[in-house]
Amino acid sequence: MVPEVGLSRPRVVKEARQLAETVDLDKLTMSALADHLGVKAPSLYKHIGPNAELHRVISRIACQELGNEVDRASRGRTGSSAFYAISHAARNWAIRYPGLYRASHVPPAPGDPQHHAIVGAIARTFATAIDSLSTMDTPAKLDRVRGTRAALHGFIALETTRSFGLDTDIDRSFDRTIHALVAAFNWDSSALTHGAEPLSRSPTDAQSTGWVQQ
Repeated sequence: MVPEVGLSRPRVVKEARQLAETVDLDKLTMSALADHLGVKAPSLYKHIGPNAELHRVISRIACQELGNEVDRASRGRTGSSAFYAISHAARNWAIRYPGLYRASHVPPAPGDPQHHAIVGAIARTFATAIDSLSTMDTPAKLDRVRGTRAALHGFIALETTRSFGLDTDIDRSFDRTIHALVAAFNWDSSALTHGAEPLSRSPTDAQSTGWVQQ
């Protein structure tokens, strides 16, 4: 039990972050946090609250930690090497902290520029790696960033919630997903506007990127 007199916002936020590591976001409530701290819920509201604010605070922390991971992974790398490294960094972090990973997808509040900046930094890290893989117009860049986010989040979300039917060769499946995304970065986007199939890349092309060297 933590005595109420010892509470402060930094202490409450720290304990909330620890709780978020182990519980789903919908179970991260002021009541659950109060139980975790051994205090009454009303005593927390002078430090943080209500639930929506609690979720945003934890999301901001989670995004910052995820951003730090992908930033470190990207340093000194470009192209497919950078994309491979940051994708695996994001996945590994999510596996370690599945609760925080889910919290990282709480959208920033309109009046929270710090949260927006943190999320924007993560997007720029991925966008920089994608930009270095191929030449594309601005709409195509946005399409690829969005598609990449959806593909990676879908895979990671399924894995961290143990939703895959089989637990064998998940690493291989993830690697092949990344390979497919790298190949997709070289699609002829003009062909897509006419309903044509995207251009494929040969295994030799994929290896020439240096991807398999990681």
